Amino acid sequence: MVFVHPNRHHVAVLVRHGMLVMELGIVHRLFGQARSAAGEPLYEVVTCTVEPGPVRTDSDVTIPVDHGPEVLAEADTVIVPASLVEYEPRARVLTPSLKAALDRIPDGTRIASICTGAFVLAAAGLLDGRRATTHWRSAEELQDRFPEVDVDPCVLYTDDGDVLTSAGVAAGIDLVLHMIRRDHGAAVANEVARGTVVSPHREGGQAQFVRRPVPEPRTSSTKAARAWALENLHRPLTLRELAAREAMSTRTFTRRFRDEVGVSALQWLTQQRVERARQLLEETDLPVDRVATEAGFGTAASLRQHFQAALAVSPSAYRSTFRGELAAQAG
Repeated sequence: MVFVHPNRHHVAVLVRHGMLVMELGIVHRLFGQARSAAGEPLYEVVTCTVEPGPVRTDSDVTIPVDHGPEVLAEADTVIVPASLVEYEPRARVLTPSLKAALDRIPDGTRIASICTGAFVLAAAGLLDGRRATTHWRSAEELQDRFPEVDVDPCVLYTDDGDVLTSAGVAAGIDLVLHMIRRDHGAAVANEVARGTVVSPHREGGQAQFVRRPVPEPRTSSTKAARAWALENLHRPLTLRELAAREAMSTRTFTRRFRDEVGVSALQWLTQQRVERARQLLEETDLPVDRVATEAGFGTAASLRQHFQAALAVSPSAYRSTFRGELAAQAG
């Protein structure tokens, strides 16, 4: 047995030559910080590779990896980070030895990829018929090479139950926090985010990075309007009100907002209200109709409609799940 703590969730990180050091660090750091209410670690993370020994990275650092693919048979979650291999045009990412390693993973094991690690999952057939994502620069190639996969280049991560994928490198943070939140609830994930000094849940998707990674400096912006809106989500809000906060015309504000955020102001408002509802469902015992009011949806019916459209679940089902699947099982 490689894993030595039977009561913890076992995570295996399958690395390859050309691995991105940051992605390995993300997995170990975030899962490693997750603690129960009693302060006990909730995860045990082990790094493995197809052939144990020194593994070259994307930098001048070589990492010794002692464990081989046998670790995969013991894991509850397997994570496949990216490698420089995927950046080589039409490279063969699924070698016979890598395929043999993946075949060791038992049915029902949760499998996730970070960045272009999605190419490995796709080549193994694990993404067939599923929604998936990868770095926006590689999304078109992923779709061309694997037409059976439903590639969404706009999101930060996808969750299809037992198979998850994330966008470019830092989106691995979003993905791991999501898995912790799914396993143990928002409070645990938020504490991990706080300890890592990152946002528990980032706004928007990859579109904001594709169009303008660093917005051009402006004499005016929509930041103040967004901050005010977040403080007043329970109220009916209009574009005219938001534009007035920045002393802009509605037309100018609408254009500026999309330029800076990547979505329209009304889409953003809906996203924020869904996020506010998620927080209330995760962290409070408020009834659904009160959650709807506090989040600005007005009625429980409107909340259910928007929740179904955004997350494909009802508010009640979401609350049941994101109070923490593993915590619920333990109780």
